[in-house]
Amino acid sequence: MHNKLAKIMTIAGSDSGGGAGIQGDIKTITSLGGYATSAITAITAQNTLGVKSVLNVSINMIEEQITAILEDIGTDAIKIGMLSNEKIINCVVKLLSNLKKKIPIVLDPVMVAKGGHKLLDAGAETALINELMPLCTIITPNIPEAEVITGIKINDALDLENAGRSIIDMGINNVLMKGGHLNSSKLTDVLITNNNIEYFNNNKINTKNSHGTGCTLSSAIACGLGQKLTLKESVKRAHLYVYKSILNAPNIGKGNGPLNHLIKV
Repeated sequence: MHNKLAKIMTIAGSDSGGGAGIQGDIKTITSLGGYATSAITAITAQNTLGVKSVLNVSINMIEEQITAILEDIGTDAIKIGMLSNEKIINCVVKLLSNLKKKIPIVLDPVMVAKGGHKLLDAGAETALINELMPLCTIITPNIPEAEVITGIKINDALDLENAGRSIIDMGINNVLMKGGHLNSSKLTDVLITNNNIEYFNNNKINTKNSHGTGCTLSSAIACGLGQKLTLKESVKRAHLYVYKSILNAPNIGKGNGPLNHLIKV
């Protein structure tokens, strides 16, 4: 007798290179034993060398995808990635606000590109921070994103913790502060809740194959929550999964390559 598969919906952009976005999410969820559904918010033409072009999906089509999944298949958890403008954010907020039952929602707040370029205009940033983030079970900002959200400059692990506390004070339920951008030989992620702080440490892997780490981590956490793991258990497994996936990266492409999503933890 098979255990019932946890159904995990990812609302994000498509990555034609397969390492991040919807494709990375589906591989992650499948590898961790979940059943992945998706609502595509944007189509990108990209590879390991970068993004060539982006086409946003219409608001109506995004709404239709999410509604179609919820009406028939349902979902045990939701992961949210790239929402590229204010209208798309407001559409997702409206649909999630109408959910009849409490479903875990994990938001990877995609706001800043790897090179530091802002991906959202001011209106979209405000909607993401004020409207979407409070609806979520946990958000998973990297350092540039956390700096945009809080206005706090983050240089070390203590800054990471202080900025995380500041995000909780904004009315956010839980936050996983990702420390991958810190200038350190250690990788430090900090899980901050209303009543606890938990550090997740590992050795930093010196590699060019890190494309899709944020998407992978957030969808792995969503999968854990959908499988009824606790928040701490979900983050711990996701942290280990990403670490092992980077360590065993397949070295695909000429640029910033993808992780090995087929790894087992």
